[in-house]
Amino acid sequence: MDFFKYANKISPQRGRLLLSEPYLADPNFERTTVLLTEHNDTGTVGFILNKPSDSRVGEIMEDLKGLDSRIFIGGPVEQDTLHYIHRIATLDDAIEIQPGLFWGGNFDQLISMVDTHQVLFTDIKFFLGYSGWSPGQLDEELKIESWIVSDLASEQLVFETDPEQMWKQAMRDLGGRFTVYSNYPADPRMN
Repeated sequence: MDFFKYANKISPQRGRLLLSEPYLADPNFERTTVLLTEHNDTGTVGFILNKPSDSRVGEIMEDLKGLDSRIFIGGPVEQDTLHYIHRIATLDDAIEIQPGLFWGGNFDQLISMVDTHQVLFTDIKFFLGYSGWSPGQLDEELKIESWIVSDLASEQLVFETDPEQMWKQAMRDLGGRFTVYSNYPADPRMN
């Protein structure tokens, strides 16, 4: 048995996580935790949950200038677009990713809810860009074991886990050999 070989027993779908394998060489996805928001015949869309930018929402969006929350880099695709994951069940036109987690929705209503303090900034996570795969592309990346699929996405992981610890925590949550993977140094030469 090769310790580094693993067959993904969990299939990708909306609401699941993609965890990059410990030594994925792509700088866009090194040690990332991606929440999938769409996976179908037209492709896959997700957002990197643990790659904060140096920017704050209020610095980029005039309508949300009072919002001091960080913006995350959602992925390498269309980094000039703003997206959001949230836990606001009453936001019109939001897409439910899984119970308690939503993607997008009526932006004007969101601004109003923020302005009137109906929601907390801790209920929303903003992203510049997204992670996208064309039809079949993610399946190919799974075959070469670039990604580990997890069905353990939760509100707590998305909104409350320190981004610096998120990949490790998501790996530990899978248990078994993945707990060991979570402790590997990013650069094995530094061990």
